[in-house]
Amino acid sequence: MKASQFLISTLKEAPADAEVASHRLMTRAGMIKKLGAGIYSYMPMGLRVIRKVEAIVREEMNRAGAIEVTMPVIQPAELWQETGRFEKMGPELLRIKDRHARDFVVQPTSEEVITDIARQEFRSYKQLPKNFYQIQTKFRDERRPRFGLMRGREFTMKDAYSFDRDMDAAKQSYQVMAQAYRRIFDRFGLSYRAVAADSGAIGGDLSEEFQVIAATGEDAIVYCPTSDYAANMEKAEALAPQQARGAATQPLTKTATPGKATCADVAELLNLPLKNTVKSLVLATDELDEQGAVAKTQVWLLLLRGDHDMNEVKVGKVPGLNNTFRFATLPEIEAHFGCKPGYLGPLNLVQPVKLVVDREVAVMSDWVCGANEADFHMTGVNWGRDLPEPELVADLRNIVAGDPSPDGQGVLAIERGIEVGHVFYLGTKYSRAMNATFLDVNGKPQFLEMGCYGIGITRLPAAAIEQNHDERGIIWPDAIAPFTVAICPIGPDRSPEVKAAAEALYAELMAAGVDVILDDRGERPGAMFADWELIGVPHRVTIGDKGLKEGLVEYQHRRDAAATKVAVGEVFAHLQSRLAPVA
Repeated sequence: MKASQFLISTLKEAPADAEVASHRLMTRAGMIKKLGAGIYSYMPMGLRVIRKVEAIVREEMNRAGAIEVTMPVIQPAELWQETGRFEKMGPELLRIKDRHARDFVVQPTSEEVITDIARQEFRSYKQLPKNFYQIQTKFRDERRPRFGLMRGREFTMKDAYSFDRDMDAAKQSYQVMAQAYRRIFDRFGLSYRAVAADSGAIGGDLSEEFQVIAATGEDAIVYCPTSDYAANMEKAEALAPQQARGAATQPLTKTATPGKATCADVAELLNLPLKNTVKSLVLATDELDEQGAVAKTQVWLLLLRGDHDMNEVKVGKVPGLNNTFRFATLPEIEAHFGCKPGYLGPLNLVQPVKLVVDREVAVMSDWVCGANEADFHMTGVNWGRDLPEPELVADLRNIVAGDPSPDGQGVLAIERGIEVGHVFYLGTKYSRAMNATFLDVNGKPQFLEMGCYGIGITRLPAAAIEQNHDERGIIWPDAIAPFTVAICPIGPDRSPEVKAAAEALYAELMAAGVDVILDDRGERPGAMFADWELIGVPHRVTIGDKGLKEGLVEYQHRRDAAATKVAVGEVFAHLQSRLAPVA
């Protein structure tokens, strides 16, 4: 490709609403243009990156035995009503009506459609296993679209769905996809982690997220530097402390804490470590009658150490809470504790509550909590003496760095990541809801066992930029760069030798299958270099009249601090040695 035949539309300034590096740099590099909130046009430079991402994904999916299909962006609501997701999914699901007032949705994902295909196609166990995938436009009506392609409303995703005859076969299909994903992300040339993820209401351990490591990532990744353990924050287990609870050494005392409504303020006032305090979190669950009205409400009190944060996913697994909890209202809190939040605790309750204690709190002694009276806390609180031994103890908190690793191989560390892929065992959740069955070897109908597997095609370039950029612009890995090599001739209109050398190298690289662009725009060297550094082409060859007289050109990788002089006759071989091998 020659630059004069392409569209290069770089900008000096980023838009005011660009909060993260990828949004700023993709806009400035002329890769995307905003059309509306969370909706972007992919310009030629950006589309080249996306097509390279798609090509790698498609090659590895095909290699893994998956079969490509394309499903409609607009889908009949009837299918979504079969699974209950038409009502349950909430405002993220964009619902529309046609001219006949029939309900449709703009697909955010395609479990319903692919399950409908499967129930029509699969009659016998002999047709299984099968795995279908598509690379298709999705739409999710995000409440607050932001960060450019990182959290847009319209995006492209690769979604795949496996179908098997039983759980063991489904687990095998899952592992095939998990390994294919590792090959995909290895080929992208990015630093990533495959981390264990929570499986939600389906249960089990077959769920992994693929996270691109980036300081600006929204997700916290928990890992052990001395082992292979890695999980997202929702999944990572905080082990029960090994030490026994210490004996009580302090009397139970009602202590004045005027105006100190947080654990941190109380700890500072009393000159105590924050870990000696206990925070009270009040939840509620509602029991509904046949008409859907609230018939009974149960109030719950969760106790966590003052320096720990509640993990909502873990709390949702507590028997009785089961992902149906909500935070209690102020009237509910006052009715049970006789006090407003800030001074709550398990002692001196007005009405009984269900108590759930975090593992750390269960082994604490001489701790501090609210006195259920404004401006007062209780100090020297101890289990067994001041409160009955806790009956319900659970892992309720987020991991903190330094916690022991669940695999016993060291301590945990935390880094930030951007989720770009997810593999998930679904079981019969959708096949059962949609009555998708096949005849097994015994001639009896069985529900299809399913898995689903997603990669954010348009999110991945943004994640790659968050990981690979500097003050000058983007630094693409070779595999997904819009162009692999940029040839920058200086003054080709004034020097026939420069023009000829540039054309010769361009032709040689093209013949070798290298994705090269020749900048024949006649720009000044500074402006030309600034464009390609901003765009992030990983390899640049500069050809100038002065260097040619010495038989030299200059090569510079995007990460190099300075250029390297290379003999004209050796530049092709030098480039080949620096280009990343094609998988």
